Amino acid sequence: MERLHLLAGRTLLVIDFRYHLVSIVAIFLALTVGIVLGSTVLETPFYRTAEEITGQLRQANTENRETITALQAREKGAAAFVTAHTAELVRGQLPGERVVLVEAPGAPAGLRDDLVKVLGDSGAVYTGRVSLTEKFLEADQTNVVDQLAGTVAPAGTRFPDEATPYEKAAVVLAGALVTGDRAQAGRDDPAAVSVLEAFQTGGFLATAGSPAQRANVAIVVAPSQPYEGEAAEGQTAAVVALTAGLDSAGLGAVLVGTTTASGSGGTIAALHDAGEAASNVSTVDTIDMPAGRITVVYALREQLAGRSGAYGVGSETTAFSPPVSPGVGPTPKPVASGG
Repeated sequence: MERLHLLAGRTLLVIDFRYHLVSIVAIFLALTVGIVLGSTVLETPFYRTAEEITGQLRQANTENRETITALQAREKGAAAFVTAHTAELVRGQLPGERVVLVEAPGAPAGLRDDLVKVLGDSGAVYTGRVSLTEKFLEADQTNVVDQLAGTVAPAGTRFPDEATPYEKAAVVLAGALVTGDRAQAGRDDPAAVSVLEAFQTGGFLATAGSPAQRANVAIVVAPSQPYEGEAAEGQTAAVVALTAGLDSAGLGAVLVGTTTASGSGGTIAALHDAGEAASNVSTVDTIDMPAGRITVVYALREQLAGRSGAYGVGSETTAFSPPVSPGVGPTPKPVASGG
């Protein structure tokens, strides 16, 4: 009886092992069949679909490249045409008007010569340039700017109530660079010289030409990239304040830059949200284009006629350029009125 029990146990073990062996073989057989089916039955439609998608993507990429190449060629041709005819398009637009160029910290210096040239073509008199330094906007220099503005302000200067340090600096610098009195424009002004020398000695700006021989209108060049960091909003507001100050002290101002300046965080975008300044100062966000630089001339002409607008291709613009007839000079603004 004991032997029977042992044999019975061995038989059960053999049956259990065979069961597992058959299961394992079945699994491998199923995998093998699946692989065979996948590589034969499904191979053709799968690869055909993949090849079709790849072909479509390749064709789309080719078409996109051709479109981009064509657009670039058209833009290059248009730019060449406008450049060739710039002089006649702006001739007589700003006859004898005195213009000063003010560059914000980070402004694209490479576009400076092109702006000056188109001003000359328009008949304007370029008085000079003021380039604000990075130090002007540094957070630890705010009190210094405040004290300096109060110290060098000409007798009788009145600052707005609760004016910020940069709003005070805007009043003082604007008064040294522009005037609404045409009879005073272009003359040596000792007070203007003192103001500019004080800010230059402090390392806050650099000058070229004769900006102290005050102009009638001003062009402010925005930074090529929006300011960054915790102080960015205040730095942008400082540039906007200076632009508004120049507009109020003279016969108008135009804030110019590229599309980055009219985008999020940009100086032009900030001015568009600046209330009264937004309705007085004109803006152009295409100075990296020949047509955009012509627009700057037209915008200055519009300022002198007592009007303003937002021009270019940004989201807040109203048109690419003001409607102006070539060769027609501006109707002068009343003396000592804002832009």
